[in-house]
Amino acid sequence: MHISEYTFGTCNNHIPKRDRKLLLKKRELKKLLNSMKTQGITLVPTLLFVNDKGFAKLEIALAKGKKLYDKRETLKGKDVQREIERERK
Repeated sequence: MHISEYTFGTCNNHIPKRDRKLLLKKRELKKLLNSMKTQGITLVPTLLFVNDKGFAKLEIALAKGKKLYDKRETLKGKDVQREIERERK
């Protein structure tokens, strides 16, 4: 992960691009990995913030992809909206 250096920092600044620790228990990590092995589930970062102590924290979530028929339905809806906008102009 890349976290930029503090511009007003001294020589004791951190390395901007390096591996960061994932602070999870072994049981939690196994649960996430097993979930990701199932079809269509992905680990997604939802929020990155720096707390009061200066630690960067990342909130993650499991997300399930759309089914093929959902994608088609979404595309049809976009096409209809596009046609409505064309007629308004």
